[in-house]
Amino acid sequence: MDVRAQILDVATRRFAAHGYDGTSLSAIADDVGIKKPSLLYHFPSKDDLHRAVLEQVVDRWNAVLPHLLAAAASQDRFDTLLSETVRFFTEDPDRARLILRETLDHPAAMRERLLVAVAPWLEVIAGYVRRAQESGEVRADADPEAYLLHVIHLVVGGVAISDTLGIVLSRDGASSDIERLTRELSRIARVSLFTPEGLARMDGRRAGAGSGSH
Repeated sequence: MDVRAQILDVATRRFAAHGYDGTSLSAIADDVGIKKPSLLYHFPSKDDLHRAVLEQVVDRWNAVLPHLLAAAASQDRFDTLLSETVRFFTEDPDRARLILRETLDHPAAMRERLLVAVAPWLEVIAGYVRRAQESGEVRADADPEAYLLHVIHLVVGGVAISDTLGIVLSRDGASSDIERLTRELSRIARVSLFTPEGLARMDGRRAGAGSGSH
């Protein structure tokens, strides 16, 4: 990993853990193992570094978008879509922590960034939900856009605080905190969106796909 990438990696962790005001360039430089002037060579100011960290998260999300849209078009689109979204945040939980902290600390700025990151796929996937409503698989009273935003909120919030609240789940040692949290998230998301008929059809498609793979 080159120096610039290391700076971004450390800065992401620092901003996610301590926020903009609680993070100093000196602390980031120390964690990377360089002098502050070397950091300023790559990022002339704290604002520049902060902006680059947020842009990197959005850029990586945009890189995942094709997978999300492909998942939305697949036969088993719900489980695939949810797992792709969960994977994006669980592979680097600091993404979720950063988004949550920035949304609370800088709501106006994050509103604009989230429009760029979320809006492109929200409309497309909401269209699939509406078509599933017409076929009777999805509850007629569901609000597709609001539902999808709630799922994102559950994923981001759940991953962001999993290290803190997950200790309650860790006592039985049966499985990891994040596995239990995401498994329950999937159950909540399924039963709140699909009709009983829709759940039966989805489970039937999954069983058919599983038997066809043997």
